[in-house]
Amino acid sequence: MATGQPPIGVTVVLGGQWGDEGKGKLVDLLAEKADYVCRCQGGNNAGHTVIVDGVAYDFHLLPSGIIHSSCKSVIGNGVVIHLPGLFAEIEKNVAKGLVNWQDRLIISNKAHLVLDVQQAVDGLLEQEKGQSSIGTTKKGIGPAYTAKASRVGLRVSDLYSDPDVFRTKFVALIESYKKRFPTLQVDVEAEIQRYKDYAEKICPMVTDTVYLINEAIQGKKNVLVEGANAVMLDYDLGTYPYVTSCNCSAGVVCTGLGIPPRLVKHVYGVFKAYTTRVGKGAFPTELDNEIGERLQKLGKEFGVTTGRKRRCGWFDVVVAKYSNMVNGYTSIAVTKLDILDDFDEIKIGVSYRLDGQPITAIPAEQSILSRVQVDYITMPGWKSTIAGITSYSALPTNAKNYIVKLQELTGIPIQWIGTGPSRDHMIQVF
Repeated sequence: MATGQPPIGVTVVLGGQWGDEGKGKLVDLLAEKADYVCRCQGGNNAGHTVIVDGVAYDFHLLPSGIIHSSCKSVIGNGVVIHLPGLFAEIEKNVAKGLVNWQDRLIISNKAHLVLDVQQAVDGLLEQEKGQSSIGTTKKGIGPAYTAKASRVGLRVSDLYSDPDVFRTKFVALIESYKKRFPTLQVDVEAEIQRYKDYAEKICPMVTDTVYLINEAIQGKKNVLVEGANAVMLDYDLGTYPYVTSCNCSAGVVCTGLGIPPRLVKHVYGVFKAYTTRVGKGAFPTELDNEIGERLQKLGKEFGVTTGRKRRCGWFDVVVAKYSNMVNGYTSIAVTKLDILDDFDEIKIGVSYRLDGQPITAIPAEQSILSRVQVDYITMPGWKSTIAGITSYSALPTNAKNYIVKLQELTGIPIQWIGTGPSRDHMIQVF
């Protein structure tokens, strides 16, 4: 009788805070043993940096694992793809040393397209909001997902449909945007021709990735999934409305790639040793002072996609516990520990109070979350350089104490510790 046990399964890497935690670095590490590295959601509004031999590769749509020539990289059905951005990204990384990508990049025929007009609409929508603007990247991600939910979006498969069908869908979408924003200018014929050209370029890479990945899993291949953004930017579970336009928590792995939940074997979270977020929205442990500016400067906290400064604050245990509750981490990585090298003392936000009373849940309302007070504990700094250390035993005692305290407070095993930007600046604890 069959045991009902799943095959080798899927490993997932997710952001545990508000994004920019260093997921690309962990993906790069795990990709050495992967057969497939997959993106399951988001678009080119997200950015992952991987530094190899002093060269910084920036990825926005390409899975970070594409650096490894031994594995294939999949852009799944849950991703929204801006084709001009994709090819610009490929060209930029080829110039830095990326090779043989044509043989290893696979694109879902079910993935939706992000049109240039949707990027323009993204900016116009932000202008409409005025002081209430969200602070989006203006990459067209929101309008693309809105079109998808409204069932008027264009998919990769539409590039290969009857030309008249593509034209009809394209024109209808453009006209709907023009009704809302009459000043929009779109050369319809030029755009249609451009997408015909893109169809020819990506044709060899397109397949039904739902079948591809499920067959790979059944064939006991190692499948690694690279999440974009992070749980606090999830549009169901995050700090709404200051979130991204899709889900970024564990469940999206199943919908964004067509994988049954029972096949997800490991879920790894990535957290910075402190906390950052880009754009607007409540941020309880934010340091709007000299210490925050110091973290920003030392950590080089600028968005990979936009170049915007990231807001900085202390590590937030309440966020970490919530993140673990909804994602169920097997273990986590704590990155950029070296950024705290020169601090006399380091604080950890351990609990929230509202109007002087303890609260255990993160308030859903931004107006309330922005008023919470954070209770902190203070840890002594280590005042020495740990950059590049690759052995846990070589860490200063106070650095170890900080890691142990984070593990104790969050209740999540810490498996990796980042000590610098390069791929080899990582301690594997177990």
